Amino acid sequence: MSRNPAGTYQQCTMTVMDTIADPGIRFDEMGVCNYYHAFKAAEKELVFTGQEGERRLRELTDRIKQDGKGKPYDSIMGLSGGVDSSYVAYQAKRLGLRPLAVHFDNGWNSELAVMNIENIVSKLDLDLYTLVVDWEEFKDFQLAYLRASVVDIEVVTDHAITATLFRLAKKHKIKYVLGGSNVATEYIMPPTWIYNKNDHINLRAIHEAYGKVPLKTYPLFDSLLKKYSSSILKSGWVSFLNYMPYNKEEVKKTIGRELGWRDYGGKHYESSFTKFYQAYILPEKFGIDKRKPHLSNLICSGQLTREAALEELKKPLYTGEELRQDLNFVLKKFGLSQAEFDEIMRLPIRKHSDFPVETSVYDRYWMLRLIKPIMKRVSN
Repeated sequence: MSRNPAGTYQQCTMTVMDTIADPGIRFDEMGVCNYYHAFKAAEKELVFTGQEGERRLRELTDRIKQDGKGKPYDSIMGLSGGVDSSYVAYQAKRLGLRPLAVHFDNGWNSELAVMNIENIVSKLDLDLYTLVVDWEEFKDFQLAYLRASVVDIEVVTDHAITATLFRLAKKHKIKYVLGGSNVATEYIMPPTWIYNKNDHINLRAIHEAYGKVPLKTYPLFDSLLKKYSSSILKSGWVSFLNYMPYNKEEVKKTIGRELGWRDYGGKHYESSFTKFYQAYILPEKFGIDKRKPHLSNLICSGQLTREAALEELKKPLYTGEELRQDLNFVLKKFGLSQAEFDEIMRLPIRKHSDFPVETSVYDRYWMLRLIKPIMKRVSN
């Protein structure tokens, strides 16, 4: 595979990934990019359907049930109200598991997300733990990331979710975290668009540089908790959606029919901030359109044609009136004027590594566990 000459545009002939999404993208002699080849390799290695998938899923669920005997819960899972976590909850109960559902209320839940979560918990008879952090504290944290001008602002939310899951796993001696991550719909992502969600050193450094409100209720996934989780509890992140057919549209129909779930109109749009971040901040400030990897993933898994994906990319991320409403809502919630927000959007882009990063043995272990698979598939 070779990189495209600097300054020239090229798009993958199989996906919609291109040199705009990733200037370091590589193509083979047929114009097929490394993301496509990496997906196919991961699909072959990690996805199991049919009898093999059923066997692996049965062995996994039997082990979870056995380890959970005598405990109030045999597993734990995050519940955002999005497609993936909703389907994890549905499948967990169908398989006879007893998960504790955990929701992180960061102040940005859409009304529809609240309704979906209530329906899921009620219809599946799940115990739900909701972490509510102080809004002024969390708002200040998000503003710190905006002012730091780094790309992965969602670290603030994702880190807290992970920390809460493993804190509760420790409290209840739960060995398994049921994750919604899966190869079929979310394997492809340029590594420069994301950062290690578990890096508490980088997280605190950015807060210390730009935050003003002390951290009192925000949960940190620090080295001691990581050590306890990995060496004592041996908590495992289980992606059991890889052991069954996972077609996004079929899954939406299932959870809509069985759980009363309603669609948000976009990936991770259950959060008002995530919608604004993905549809406005990322493309306007960072030149990032997350639809490209999301749609490419569906192409690779046979759920969407490339032609349909190209048509989808022609659509605007926002209509004028919708953008005006969401922008006003976000500015009001953050307590920012239009001028202050515009100034933030004009700040020079910085790397997360411009701030201190994790250096301990356990932190390096967790970072490598997250970054290495991504780097491996992108470099292929």
